[in-house]
Amino acid sequence: MYDRQLFEKEAEKLLHGLDRFETLASVRRELQERVELLSRVNGTAGEIDAHKSIRVRDCAIALRNALSERSEQLSGFSLAQAVWDISRSNPRPDLKPAFFAEVINWIKGLEGRADYHFLFKNKPIDAAASGREKAVRRSEDLDLIWRAVENKIQGYANGLSESAVGIRSNRKNQILKILGAGEKDWDDWQWQIRNIIKTPAGLQKLAYVDEAQCRTIEDALKGGLPFGVTPYYVSLMDEQPSVNDTAIRAQVLPTRHYIDHMLQNRKDGCRSLDFMLESDTSPMEKITRRYPGIAIIKPVLTCPQICVYCQRNWEIEQVMAPDSFATQSELNASIEWIQSHPSIKEVLITGGDPFILPDKKIDAMMAKIAAIEHVDLIRIGTRTPVTLPMRITQQLAGILGKYRKIGCRDIAVLTHIEHPYEVTRETAVAVDNLKRQGISVYNQLVYTFYVSRRFQSTYLRMILRRIGVDPYYTFLPKGKEETNEYRVPIPRILQEQKEEARLVPGLRRTDEAVFNVPGLGKNYLRAVQHRDLLTVLPDGRRVYEFHPWEMHINKCNTYIYRDVPVLNYLERLAEAGERMEDYDSIWFFI
Repeated sequence: MYDRQLFEKEAEKLLHGLDRFETLASVRRELQERVELLSRVNGTAGEIDAHKSIRVRDCAIALRNALSERSEQLSGFSLAQAVWDISRSNPRPDLKPAFFAEVINWIKGLEGRADYHFLFKNKPIDAAASGREKAVRRSEDLDLIWRAVENKIQGYANGLSESAVGIRSNRKNQILKILGAGEKDWDDWQWQIRNIIKTPAGLQKLAYVDEAQCRTIEDALKGGLPFGVTPYYVSLMDEQPSVNDTAIRAQVLPTRHYIDHMLQNRKDGCRSLDFMLESDTSPMEKITRRYPGIAIIKPVLTCPQICVYCQRNWEIEQVMAPDSFATQSELNASIEWIQSHPSIKEVLITGGDPFILPDKKIDAMMAKIAAIEHVDLIRIGTRTPVTLPMRITQQLAGILGKYRKIGCRDIAVLTHIEHPYEVTRETAVAVDNLKRQGISVYNQLVYTFYVSRRFQSTYLRMILRRIGVDPYYTFLPKGKEETNEYRVPIPRILQEQKEEARLVPGLRRTDEAVFNVPGLGKNYLRAVQHRDLLTVLPDGRRVYEFHPWEMHINKCNTYIYRDVPVLNYLERLAEAGERMEDYDSIWFFI
């Protein structure tokens, strides 16, 4: 149990004698000197293991940053004051277990005595071994490592397996029977749209949803919040909720926390709903621009299915709302605006989901954008490969493919596939239709709590490559209060990239972990020079300062981000059946 008593024991070297100091400034200097001394002693002592030395270095960085006056000013919290108060036995009821967990682990890491369980416990290779002998031993080690990985990923269902195919076939037949439709209807994307489930009562007919969840959906609808699920996607839900379909249900079934915060924020006119500050980066209607060479055009601001954590949840009113479609004059004006800016080389068509437009409108829009001489890449952002794969017909793929011009212009499709259980044969066919036209397909994983267990997303990457989808981005969920239940702490995504994704071949792990800085755009999480860990707050939230991508070429402000507490995240994993010790290294990803 992380608490003050444990902190006093683990931080003895830092706390000793601090009660004799009279000013916060002198305490801060003393603590910084002690951290520096412990860093030098423990980082170079004897034959310290390399991984311990690196941990000492990183924990020293975290503590030095947290003890700086600048971090105090930016975060509004003083770690030095908290430590000083504890040394003087002053009450600090604001300091929670998640706070003590962070600082205790940093101190233990600094002193070279951190608890650390390697994922793989292979015996070290004899230092005297070399050549073929060493190579054979190393190969045996790699086999053991992969066996451990496979043992883990076998616990996750995938939608291409024979058992999943059988379950989904039965589910489809059940849904068709209830809706009074046939196989031909199912394969018709327009039938799917006409039969979108928009009420909890309608959903209850097709899949089990408890009464509390139904009341939440009802309250969402009464408050004007969107809700909708395609019949196809309902077929991906098991008849009774299971560990396999948890991530699928979490995509579309809003939580009470989410609904309450959304309704309150809308009532108060809270601007934070527009987390990415698109209102500040939209030079005209239907256009968003954050970078010199690319612009976003939004011909439609609705979808056949609403994701709970959607970036644009603040402007989507309802599923397939008629007034969510841009008028032809608005669309023409947007395209003319792009044409008037030769620096724009790439156009991302998104929304909403542009593939809910009829083929003729997509064709006409593509023709006009392709006619802009300075645009050499057109991307389409869509989730239909997951929510409505029958929409991507050979005819639609052919329309997109005809605007590829070898050596002059390329076409790509970006989608959001979240979990291996979402990948079906229907999705594979949709992707294949696109790839036969020479169109690349990329995945942007939103790394929510529900897909963040050990090797869960690694397995997804493996399945995606099987159907021809390239991993592209892994997004940290936005720091929006209403989506707190979906958020994952930054150190977990760093841990996943370094310890899990790294174990699969390059073409299966080519995605980049990113955080979208409001109003500015993507910040690469693996590149530590793009951010600083400032401190940890009393409730255990780490505070980061993000440096925008343009910091070296343009004068701009940094962005202060308050993360979700690591300890709270680990406790949720434990509730879901995970072993917290399997994630021990998370504390040391700074």
